[in-house]
Amino acid sequence: MIVMGLMSGTSMDGIDVALLELAGEDPHNLDWTLLAFRSVAYEAEQRQRLRSTIEEGNAEALCALHADLGEWLGEAARTVLEDSGVPPNDVAVLGSHGHTAWHRPPSPGRRGATLQLGDPATIAARSGVPVISDFRAADVAAGGHGAPLVPWADRALFSLPGCSRALQNLGGVGNVTWLPPRDAPEAPVAFDTGPGNGLLDAAARRATDGASDMDEDGAMAAAGVLVPELLESLLSHPFLAQAPPKSTGREAFGPALVADIAAGSGLRSGATDSGWNDLLTTLAEFTARSIGDAYRSWVLPLGTDEVILTGGGARNPELVRRIGEALAPVPVRIGPEALGMDPDAREAAAFAVLAWAHSRGHPANVPGVTGASGPRILGSWTPAPGRRRP
Repeated sequence: MIVMGLMSGTSMDGIDVALLELAGEDPHNLDWTLLAFRSVAYEAEQRQRLRSTIEEGNAEALCALHADLGEWLGEAARTVLEDSGVPPNDVAVLGSHGHTAWHRPPSPGRRGATLQLGDPATIAARSGVPVISDFRAADVAAGGHGAPLVPWADRALFSLPGCSRALQNLGGVGNVTWLPPRDAPEAPVAFDTGPGNGLLDAAARRATDGASDMDEDGAMAAAGVLVPELLESLLSHPFLAQAPPKSTGREAFGPALVADIAAGSGLRSGATDSGWNDLLTTLAEFTARSIGDAYRSWVLPLGTDEVILTGGGARNPELVRRIGEALAPVPVRIGPEALGMDPDAREAAAFAVLAWAHSRGHPANVPGVTGASGPRILGSWTPAPGRRRP
């Protein structure tokens, strides 16, 4: 069966599209081949539209973005199908995570809420493939966080015989999936660790007055000096001490936090003083320390043979270096050979597998990870024109 996955992450860098061929019916023993992968970068205007609508938009703006994002996602899917020579009718189903507009974890006395944009009917119409979307809602309705959802797919794709490994995503938000050896009875353990590369990206944008969306090669962070008082303040964030299951988002570790820090430090956007480098240095250390502390509390005691870094932050050598120091002596690996596929394809591939699970009737949340009251079949089906549901 050929399946497709689409992912637009909190870093807002683009749309990841993965095309997989899956063989087998046992979700814990799937054979897979990555047929195609492409990351379609957002144009500057699209990225600005996403950012401004989510941070400042009203209902009308969110409605329009929902429709237009469906066009962008559908076009990305269609382009990959054309380039790979795979007819839409050969693809059984497409899983689209959409783009998270807001995520509110559950708290005592209040259920969680989550909203992902990207109209599935538009995606289906433009790609010609039935779409599974809104993956998080069923888990949230069952009292869960609705995140992380990739651990079920991670186990199907990346567990190895005789090896326990942790997959650390460094998107806008950081999250970990701990995978037991393939034949072990334990379930995966997963949770959001805190910031990924979102704080670094937000600080780089303010430092350059919007001229750059990231700290290229970690150069600014490498040039600065650590600010101990700021680091200690950041490490006192209550989310970091919270035990799993837990999830977070750019609402806690995003542009608003960077804006508050900059204001308190007297840093002006576009200013050339070294204060911005010092801030990037401190944010990089904070990100690495938040990951290291989370692992020592909840991951390393499980037994961990290696850590695999994925996501945009894995291309920041200064951040990778600091994470390696925070996790030593556990080996930290990056690159395609670590997973058997381009690590940037991981999350899009995961949503392709989650779409397969929906089509086969497999519950694909992990209640111990999300806090849901039980297993749930994830997502909602949207047919493509002229195609019947099998």
